[in-house]
Amino acid sequence: MEAATSQPGAAATEQPRALAATTMCEAFQITAEERSDQPALRLKDSDFEATWGEYADTVRRRAAAFGALGVQRGDVVGFMLVNRPAFNLCDCAAMHLGATCFSIYNTSSSEQIEYLLTDAGNRVVVTEQAFLDRLLPMIDRVPTLEHLIVIDGEAPEGTMSLADFEALGSDSFDFEAAWRAVQPEDVLCLIYTSGTTGPPKGVQLTHDNMMSEWRAFHPVYPVTPGGRSISFLPSAHVADRWANHYSSMALGQTVYSCPNPREMVAYSMQVVPTIWGGVPRIWEKLKAALEAGFEGEQDEQKRAAVEQAMEVGLRRARAKQEGAVPAELDEAWRKADQLVFSRIRQALGLDEVELFAVGAAPTPPEVIEFFDAMGIEISELWGLSETTSCATINPPGAIRTGTVGKPLAGVEVKLADDGEILIRGPIVMKGYRGKPEMTAEAIDADNWFYTGDIGSFDDDGYLSIIDRKKELIINAAGKNMSPANIEVKLKSASPLIAHAVAIGDRRPYNVALIVLDPDGCGALAARQGLADASPTAMAGEPAVHDEVAAAVERANAQLSRVEQIKKFHIVAGEWEPGGDELTPTIKLKRRPIGQKYAAEVDTLYA
Repeated sequence: MEAATSQPGAAATEQPRALAATTMCEAFQITAEERSDQPALRLKDSDFEATWGEYADTVRRRAAAFGALGVQRGDVVGFMLVNRPAFNLCDCAAMHLGATCFSIYNTSSSEQIEYLLTDAGNRVVVTEQAFLDRLLPMIDRVPTLEHLIVIDGEAPEGTMSLADFEALGSDSFDFEAAWRAVQPEDVLCLIYTSGTTGPPKGVQLTHDNMMSEWRAFHPVYPVTPGGRSISFLPSAHVADRWANHYSSMALGQTVYSCPNPREMVAYSMQVVPTIWGGVPRIWEKLKAALEAGFEGEQDEQKRAAVEQAMEVGLRRARAKQEGAVPAELDEAWRKADQLVFSRIRQALGLDEVELFAVGAAPTPPEVIEFFDAMGIEISELWGLSETTSCATINPPGAIRTGTVGKPLAGVEVKLADDGEILIRGPIVMKGYRGKPEMTAEAIDADNWFYTGDIGSFDDDGYLSIIDRKKELIINAAGKNMSPANIEVKLKSASPLIAHAVAIGDRRPYNVALIVLDPDGCGALAARQGLADASPTAMAGEPAVHDEVAAAVERANAQLSRVEQIKKFHIVAGEWEPGGDELTPTIKLKRRPIGQKYAAEVDTLYA
């Protein structure tokens, strides 16, 4: 089996005092004491602000209220909220009792909600008015559910307002004893898997898992404590809990909540964050928007300056990948940075960022290269819910495009004989909730976790992800191919393509389903003088078909003959996260897609 070595460990840099804590409760208390007067939580489009001292006081009050409802160490508390400080305040309060917290994706159907609540067995859910239509019926349908706490507006019959909830707390509640009783091996949170291959599984992450994650991550990227981050991904996603909710407790950063994820980039201009990360789709859309802005610049002198700067930047980015940047090229880039790139970063509110990150899905190399040209070095990382989010990451100053970097300190990564990636270390989950058989299948007797991803290492120990083991295309001739690799090429070939699905398993050749991007449609419609720019209307336009055909041809030029797309179908309409085709984390639901579009696919093979 092939294996890789970890990156430098904790000894490589001085760590914040909170990272020495054994539980997230202890980390929170250390940070709240050290930074009591500094801002901890803020909310977009409001004047809400809570300092760390106010955060701690609210946590104490609400922990007492949860205690009055009978919540104890080991119990489960559910949340269904948009990104807002109420989540942090209530989740942290329940955590201090030793409760296990979990969040429900806001796009979940009633059937999905019922499944999660039944599986978690929680008695309490914290929610808001917007989701009561789906949650209220659960009181009758889920035997364990007793209390719905509504954090905004009046509470309808059968629920409890936030004020009434807080009034339950008693001054005699021994808060100190409660949080000090929490142990490192206690389950901190449940992260329910996306359910791409079956019903969601509850990943049990412990306090020790999360503390180990941050102790291993911080030496690689020692971001300055007390910085700023934007919470915009769902709290049901491990990335938001790791990178915002729990990291703020360890590093003392201010969390700016952005309820609408579509407004995240614009919000950055106000926040000026020090940590900025997201899924590839955010970076892809930002790249398309910047390119459109460059092309649409009316001032010829400014447009020429940007074009010249980008030419220098791209040459420098490619030279970095080859191992050395000539002195003359580096000097030319510094001038371009002073005149052009620094102004772009400042305009985007990204001029104080210490860590740019991307993960959760494959990122087109062209995207990494484009931003590196502008002085935005994006670190692609990789991990799963089962590994507390991040297991490998590209180190600063040594980004290797097309890879997900090296393992964190203390994390062992190796390849099985069939290429499957195995992980062992303190960041690996405790197991799947209530599913010992599935846990035993995923984690062997030597504590190796079988990720289901196929990968490879280069000579320097950088890991590349090929695809999911169960999603590889094996065509009629027995050739193995990665659909994700093909799809990345398609998506990066045109801003008009939002999603692409490569199909070809047990087939004579590969075909693709293409979903249009609303912004790309708008730009093309403006150029063509078309009245209706919706993806539904644009799917039938000859100009759209021609552009997609050209994009497929460009993508095919980067693929081997057997991987190339022979035919494609443009889907009318959009695919929304949490819908029939996409998980809430924007992963493709390949099996449902295959079933829903079977007729269209069959036509491509007719």
